[in-house]
Amino acid sequence: MATAAAAAAAAAVSSPAAPRAGAAAAATARRGFVTFGAGAARSSPTLRSGRGFSGVRTYVAAVEQAVAKDATKLEAPVVIVTGASRGIGKAIALALGKAGCKVLVNYARSSKEAEDVSKEIEAAGGEAITFGGDVSKEADVESMMKAALDKWGTIDILVNNAGITRDTLLMRMKKSQWQDVIDLNLTGVFLCTQAATKVMMKKKKGRIINIASVVGLTGNVGQANYSAAKAGVIGFTKTVAREYASRNINVNAIAPGFIASDMTAELGEELEKKILSTIPLGRYGQPEEVAGLVEFLALNPAASYITGQVHWHYDCISFRFFCSEFYLITFQLTLVTRRCLPLTEGW
Repeated sequence: MATAAAAAAAAAVSSPAAPRAGAAAAATARRGFVTFGAGAARSSPTLRSGRGFSGVRTYVAAVEQAVAKDATKLEAPVVIVTGASRGIGKAIALALGKAGCKVLVNYARSSKEAEDVSKEIEAAGGEAITFGGDVSKEADVESMMKAALDKWGTIDILVNNAGITRDTLLMRMKKSQWQDVIDLNLTGVFLCTQAATKVMMKKKKGRIINIASVVGLTGNVGQANYSAAKAGVIGFTKTVAREYASRNINVNAIAPGFIASDMTAELGEELEKKILSTIPLGRYGQPEEVAGLVEFLALNPAASYITGQVHWHYDCISFRFFCSEFYLITFQLTLVTRRCLPLTEGW
């Protein structure tokens, strides 16, 4: 693969007529999931014959053709999405599946919905399996990882999305309501991440995206358990990102605000108006919009230097620009400058 990329880059430098072809070949090779055949690395007889400029052009064309042909041998990333039978998890599984990933669709109880997600991915030309299991239970998590490894041999990406709510004021909250939320929303993230990183560390490559919540940053009345769990996910994300950066494993979190769901559909017109009045865009976010950010963090080469960050989806105008040293966040028109965590080469 390195030989093909080097040859394409060299050809691009030698021939002003074909810089785009060489750059495309090199960029494709750098993606990290493409396995090039021997044909892409062999030198051109035309080039070896020393015909000069026309020979270089012919060689560039040959390399480009080989890259296009061998792109069919794409090693599709293997993804585990927890809580993927509905809502945000479903949108994430569909987005990654349709982007070419092999997806394990995890569910706790909604087996039919999970099967529908799997079938939709397969109908779009992707590959998927379903797995029923409780991510707060270590045995279930180990079985889930084994299912992915038995099917595809590796785990490249983990999306920790599974979660529940047990909303009530603290004075009325039962210990079981507290514990259920902490176990699934926080301990589940710990168990899945610990299990998946054992595989990723051996490869020195992986991406983990944790679905947190804006209430983990702001708090919310009636959600002491949920807010605590999501705040824990945010702290967990930042810590684990530091621990695994040297192994080229990116760990980030997304903190959605109000996202359209079955729950928001039942809020009632009066409460909905109050909520929407706090959002500049005047509407709920869509699960597909969260999925789009997950897809970027999971697959895009431009995200290879982003780790330990929390991406807000809330009642604000948000813009993030990342470079090799600093990133800028504009949140409610406040500019903040922070230092990025260093990463080795990405996908």
